[in-house]
Amino acid sequence: MTITVGSALPDSTVLVMGENGAEGVSMATRLKGRKVVIFGLPGAYTGTCTTSHVPSFMRVADKLRAKGVDEIICLSVNDPFVMKAWGDSTGAAAKGITFLADGDASFTKACGLEFSVPHLAFYDRSKRYALYAEDGVVKVMNMGQETGACEISGGEAMLEAI
Repeated sequence: MTITVGSALPDSTVLVMGENGAEGVSMATRLKGRKVVIFGLPGAYTGTCTTSHVPSFMRVADKLRAKGVDEIICLSVNDPFVMKAWGDSTGAAAKGITFLADGDASFTKACGLEFSVPHLAFYDRSKRYALYAEDGVVKVMNMGQETGACEISGGEAMLEAI
């Protein structure tokens, strides 16, 4: 079942690169009592994700925080080393966007947001979306069906929705 507005986000352990290497992060703990934007995308360093989706959240990061958002998370089915390098290379980490790796796609699958494109070696990747959650409950869910742009699931649409 795909999550929708009103759904409680599932708990799952994702990874982030910390001072001592890869560290597990409980999504339930990360979301508890907080206002969080999560944007999910098919893959680090992929075309649209790099040139459109991540930059859209970089452009509005300060405005989202001004609306009370505690954290902006970019989540992808990749490893934590790639996610850290991607966050650094795009400049998004410097803008305060957190890059989390859903290495085994457990969070993505629990949300019902996985897809596969075998000819691209994309297996159990994340669909393109952006959500806003308060205390782990989805308040805004923007599913992106776009392939070459991110209007629905982009930062500007999320800013307007909350």
